[in-house]
Amino acid sequence: MRWIRSALVIRNVLAVAVTTAAVAGLAGAGITASAAPAELNTADLKTVPFEVSGELPIYPKALWSNGSSSVEVRKVEARLIQLKLLDKRWLDNSYGTMTRSAVKKFQTSHDIPPLGYVDENTWKKLSAATREPTRAELYPPAPVVNGVKLDERCASGVALCIDKSTRKLRYVVDGVVKMQFDVRFGAQKTATREGGFSVGWKSRNHVSKLYDSPMPYAMFFSGGQAVHYSSDFAARGYNGASHGCVNVRDLAKIRQLFDLVNVGDKVIVYRS
Repeated sequence: MRWIRSALVIRNVLAVAVTTAAVAGLAGAGITASAAPAELNTADLKTVPFEVSGELPIYPKALWSNGSSSVEVRKVEARLIQLKLLDKRWLDNSYGTMTRSAVKKFQTSHDIPPLGYVDENTWKKLSAATREPTRAELYPPAPVVNGVKLDERCASGVALCIDKSTRKLRYVVDGVVKMQFDVRFGAQKTATREGGFSVGWKSRNHVSKLYDSPMPYAMFFSGGQAVHYSSDFAARGYNGASHGCVNVRDLAKIRQLFDLVNVGDKVIVYRS
């Protein structure tokens, strides 16, 4: 029986300690132990977006967030474009910084914590505020220039649309061709790669270390391959070839293009 009495004493001591700590904590927060919940000053309480577990807020699960890439992301972007919160150039299946910024704007305007990602609540409210995007909204028709249909990947956003068949580079913004250039490509053994790329970096006065040749206004899109001005192309035309780069021979126009193009802009190399 003695050990039972000892255990009861210890339990009572612990209960008193816990109660004292709780009262001290409430007092430190400016709340007395005797105050009823209805008497609390709600202005002194910190709010969190959702539930609270201990000291940490529990945020809702993200359906799509920064770095996501899918057709569903394209649908989110199309709806944001309907609300004029996102520019058409960012309709690209990729949840990047511009999509995140647009989502934050939408959340703020609809009294949703601006977390910057799409959770179930945000998606429901975005769906209610917009209509189902049409196929033309999701996949704008490819622009046609002089009877030639551009690659469909050039139909939205900003793109350097490079056609090997017509040997043309077109600077396209939201399906509108803003500038057009004659270009040449690599020889058979140093072929210019085809596919969808993006501008990785730019170098205004670049010089190739491999070939010790100038590459002014270089816009790199695939390893060492870049769009750049070529004095050889200007002098010899299609009698020569590059080492894999996309050569431009109009110096004045590529100067303008270099200033217009941003890192991250699409580069589409294809055959029509």
